[in-house]
Amino acid sequence: MEALLALAIGVLVAAAVYLMLARNLLRFIFGLVLISNAANLTIFTAGRLVEGAPPLVPVGLDAPVGTVANALPQALVLTAIVIGFGLFAFALTLMFRAYTTLGTLNGDEMRVAEPREHGEGSAMR
Repeated sequence: MEALLALAIGVLVAAAVYLMLARNLLRFIFGLVLISNAANLTIFTAGRLVEGAPPLVPVGLDAPVGTVANALPQALVLTAIVIGFGLFAFALTLMFRAYTTLGTLNGDEMRVAEPREHGEGSAMR
Protein backbone atom coordinates (compact mmCIF):
# COMPACT_ATOMS: atom_id res chain seq x y z
CA MET A 1 0.00 0.00 0.00
CA GLU A 2 2.85 2.37 0.78
CA ALA A 3 4.32 1.87 -2.71
CA LEU A 4 1.01 2.86 -4.30
CA LEU A 5 0.81 5.96 -2.10
CA ALA A 6 4.43 6.84 -2.92
CA LEU A 7 3.56 6.65 -6.61
CA ALA A 8 0.51 8.86 -6.05
CA ILE A 9 2.66 11.37 -4.14
CA GLY A 10 5.16 11.42 -7.00
CA VAL A 11 2.42 12.04 -9.56
CA LEU A 12 0.96 14.85 -7.43
CA VAL A 13 4.35 16.53 -7.01
CA ALA A 14 5.14 16.22 -10.73
CA ALA A 15 1.78 17.72 -11.69
CA ALA A 16 2.23 20.48 -9.10
CA VAL A 17 5.67 21.42 -10.38
CA TYR A 18 4.38 21.42 -13.96
CA LEU A 19 1.53 23.74 -13.02
CA MET A 20 3.71 26.00 -10.86
CA LEU A 21 6.18 26.53 -13.71
CA ALA A 22 3.43 27.88 -15.97
CA ARG A 23 3.20 31.61 -16.53
CA ASN A 24 -0.47 31.72 -15.52
CA LEU A 25 -1.20 32.72 -11.94
CA LEU A 26 -4.29 30.52 -11.67
CA ARG A 27 -2.28 27.44 -12.68
CA PHE A 28 0.31 28.37 -10.07
CA ILE A 29 -2.36 28.41 -7.36
CA PHE A 30 -3.69 25.01 -8.46
CA GLY A 31 -0.11 23.69 -8.37
CA LEU A 32 0.24 25.07 -4.85
CA VAL A 33 -2.90 23.18 -3.79
CA LEU A 34 -1.60 19.95 -5.37
CA ILE A 35 1.78 20.20 -3.66
CA SER A 36 0.01 20.88 -0.37
CA ASN A 37 -2.06 17.71 -0.84
CA ALA A 38 1.09 15.76 -1.70
CA ALA A 39 2.70 16.96 1.53
CA ASN A 40 -0.39 15.94 3.51
CA LEU A 41 -0.34 12.50 1.93
CA THR A 42 3.36 12.18 2.71
CA ILE A 43 2.77 12.98 6.39
CA PHE A 44 -0.14 10.56 6.51
CA THR A 45 1.89 7.79 4.88
CA ALA A 46 4.86 8.41 7.17
CA GLY A 47 2.63 7.58 10.13
CA ARG A 48 2.46 3.95 8.92
CA LEU A 49 -0.73 2.62 7.50
CA VAL A 50 -1.93 -0.15 9.76
CA GLU A 51 -5.33 -1.52 10.49
CA GLY A 52 -5.97 -0.90 14.10
CA ALA A 53 -8.38 0.40 16.63
CA PRO A 54 -8.74 4.07 17.47
CA PRO A 55 -6.04 5.22 19.91
CA LEU A 56 -8.28 5.21 22.95
CA VAL A 57 -6.95 4.48 26.44
CA PRO A 58 -9.28 2.31 28.52
CA VAL A 59 -10.21 3.50 31.98
CA GLY A 60 -7.60 2.56 34.57
CA LEU A 61 -4.74 1.91 32.10
CA ASP A 62 -1.80 4.11 31.12
CA ALA A 63 -1.65 3.17 27.42
CA PRO A 64 -3.91 1.76 24.71
CA VAL A 65 -4.22 -2.01 24.49
CA GLY A 66 -3.27 -3.87 21.30
CA THR A 67 -2.57 -2.43 17.87
CA VAL A 68 -3.83 1.12 17.54
CA ALA A 69 -3.66 3.77 14.85
CA ASN A 70 -1.15 6.59 15.21
CA ALA A 71 -3.10 9.76 15.98
CA LEU A 72 -0.27 12.28 15.51
CA PRO A 73 -0.06 12.16 11.68
CA GLN A 74 -3.84 12.37 11.49
CA ALA A 75 -3.86 15.48 13.67
CA LEU A 76 -1.02 17.05 11.67
CA VAL A 77 -2.79 16.40 8.36
CA LEU A 78 -6.07 17.79 9.69
CA THR A 79 -4.29 20.96 10.80
CA ALA A 80 -2.47 21.22 7.46
CA ILE A 81 -5.75 20.88 5.56
CA VAL A 82 -7.27 23.79 7.48
CA ILE A 83 -4.17 25.96 6.96
CA GLY A 84 -4.03 24.96 3.28
CA PHE A 85 -7.65 25.98 2.77
CA GLY A 86 -6.95 29.37 4.33
CA LEU A 87 -3.90 29.82 2.11
CA PHE A 88 -5.95 28.84 -0.96
CA ALA A 89 -8.70 31.35 -0.14
CA PHE A 90 -6.12 34.10 0.44
CA ALA A 91 -4.28 33.27 -2.80
CA LEU A 92 -7.55 33.31 -4.77
CA THR A 93 -8.36 36.73 -3.30
CA LEU A 94 -4.92 38.05 -4.26
CA MET A 95 -5.28 36.58 -7.75
CA PHE A 96 -8.68 38.22 -8.21
CA ARG A 97 -7.25 41.55 -7.03
CA ALA A 98 -4.32 41.24 -9.42
CA TYR A 99 -6.65 40.44 -12.31
CA THR A 100 -8.94 43.38 -11.59
CA THR A 101 -5.99 45.75 -11.21
CA LEU A 102 -3.75 44.54 -14.04
CA GLY A 103 -6.26 42.90 -16.37
CA THR A 104 -4.21 39.73 -16.86
CA LEU A 105 -3.08 36.57 -15.09
CA ASN A 106 0.04 36.11 -17.20
CA GLY A 107 3.17 36.54 -15.09
CA ASP A 108 5.17 38.10 -17.92
CA GLU A 109 2.61 40.84 -18.40
CA MET A 110 2.41 41.74 -14.68
CA ARG A 111 5.17 44.33 -14.68
CA VAL A 112 3.97 47.02 -12.26
CA ALA A 113 7.26 47.29 -10.35
CA GLU A 114 9.42 47.04 -13.49
CA PRO A 115 7.50 48.40 -16.47
CA ARG A 116 8.96 47.74 -19.89
CA GLU A 117 10.19 50.69 -21.88
CA HIS A 118 8.40 51.20 -25.19
CA GLY A 119 10.31 49.25 -27.81
CA GLU A 120 12.44 47.35 -25.29
CA GLY A 121 12.56 43.62 -25.69
CA SER A 122 11.60 43.65 -29.35
CA ALA A 123 15.16 42.71 -30.33
CA MET A 124 15.19 39.91 -27.77
CA ARG A 125 12.19 38.13 -29.23
